[in-house]
Amino acid sequence: MKEMLSVLRTSGIFFGISEEETEKMLHCLEVRPETYQKDEYILRAGDRVEAFGVVITGKVMIIQEDFWGNRNILAAVGAGHCFAETFACSPGAVLNVSVIAETNVQVLFLNVKRILTTCPSTCSHHSRMIRNLLSELAEKNLRLNEKITHLGQRSRRAKILSYLSAEAQRHGSAEFDIAFSRQQLADYLSVDRSGLSMELSRMQEEGLLEYRKKHFVLKS
Repeated sequence: MKEMLSVLRTSGIFFGISEEETEKMLHCLEVRPETYQKDEYILRAGDRVEAFGVVITGKVMIIQEDFWGNRNILAAVGAGHCFAETFACSPGAVLNVSVIAETNVQVLFLNVKRILTTCPSTCSHHSRMIRNLLSELAEKNLRLNEKITHLGQRSRRAKILSYLSAEAQRHGSAEFDIAFSRQQLADYLSVDRSGLSMELSRMQEEGLLEYRKKHFVLKS
């Protein structure tokens, strides 16, 4: 429980709420802890959900799959971050994405109705959590718009540079790690892996960047 509370304190959904206050709130939020093995589906496209997940340990991938099994990665979600909150907040909405465990993961599910409805004990921090939930939804919308910007670039190189520029701004540094493997980055940017690898090699030869595995250093 101590480790879980420590992670929840870093989560945007519990921003501004102390560990002691968080522990009290968990009793009225109808939380449900679950564990999943690597590559196991946590949620599938077509599901309806009333609860959203907070990753406690490990990492999950939000993906879209077509009829033939081709994957489009929408996001990587690590410890302290949420997933499926948009669908949980839309009664009757059907998932058009799947959530897969990238590693062995522990997830805490929170019933969104218990968050949006004042609890019997009139929890003083309930309104704070509602504001945090709205902030999370807004952040996810901004990330989606950001991805649309990347995919809207005309060339493979432009897509890569658009993504790396956004990551550098997010990290506040020209040197940073990314959440994706090379295959996952290719899926995220909707390019083939061999083409991505070739473009990264060319950019490195031209002195535009240095990279190794998931670590990038951009050059001006």
